[in-house]
Amino acid sequence: MALSKFLDPKLDLTFKKIFGTEKNKNILIHFLNDILGFTGVNAIQDVEFLSTIMDPEIASDKQSIVDVLCRDSTGARYVIEMQLARDKGFEKRAQLYAAKAYSRQADKGGKYIDLKKVFFIAISNCNLFPDKPDYISSHTIRDEKTNEHDLKDFQFIFIELPKFPKSREEQLENVVDRWLFFFKYAEETTDEDLRKIAEKSPIIKLAYDELDKFHWNEKDLVAYEERVMDLQKEAAILEQKLDDAKNEGRQEGRQEGRQEGRQEGILIGEEKGKIEGKIEGKIEGKIEVAKNLLKAGISIDVVSQTTGLSFDEIKQLQAEKTS
Repeated sequence: MALSKFLDPKLDLTFKKIFGTEKNKNILIHFLNDILGFTGVNAIQDVEFLSTIMDPEIASDKQSIVDVLCRDSTGARYVIEMQLARDKGFEKRAQLYAAKAYSRQADKGGKYIDLKKVFFIAISNCNLFPDKPDYISSHTIRDEKTNEHDLKDFQFIFIELPKFPKSREEQLENVVDRWLFFFKYAEETTDEDLRKIAEKSPIIKLAYDELDKFHWNEKDLVAYEERVMDLQKEAAILEQKLDDAKNEGRQEGRQEGRQEGRQEGILIGEEKGKIEGKIEGKIEGKIEVAKNLLKAGISIDVVSQTTGLSFDEIKQLQAEKTS
């Protein structure tokens, strides 16, 4: 398979180049209208980019900077984040950034009644909500009894790319599908696929143009490649942590299994002790692996996939750890 001429839109450098510059403001406006379903008089006509530093006191910390922050002509704010990997507390960080974008409006001496709505949009390259089947979810504040939407100023939209099931251009049914295909498969998009996408959604063709490596200068390409290498290094470090935790858990499980097997063998026979000791050792090994992964800050869904333990069993281990 020939190397793609398109770069990965999910990296922060490419994402900001497409959606976070004045030059490509029109791409951002179309993306927001398409994802939020804004049409007619409700459609966003223009946006103004705002500072992406959410906490000036810790501006050097990458966690305090969002990818794109803007407001439309009505004053509504839009926080757009590209999330490459699952990190602990992302949902809380999303709410914090939305709250900061909301409270900034009051800093300029405005009245509370003038505060405008905040939309937080996350495009995630990992599963944020493993139990939810849908790849796009929208979250608002509702009355628990009546489901009435009285508190209207916050809306969170999460797009989980791993759940998007359409991998071929002919499967795409609408513009939202084509945006998600762009994020997930840009590097694999063929010229024929792009021609068909451009016929139906010309604005997405412009986004592809920004990913064309032959349109990038050498300095920017070097920065992109260095960023890719950094991410690969981070992934390798995480993988090593997982391996270390597994090995440590296996060793502890084997030791405990042997000990229990010997004790049981004294009571009911050597052969039974060996068999049950091995079984118990495997179970204990999984538990120890899970404990070590949790200790390393790995999310519950990854721990479950790694060990085969259920979510409830892992949550019980968490509860025992904190008690």
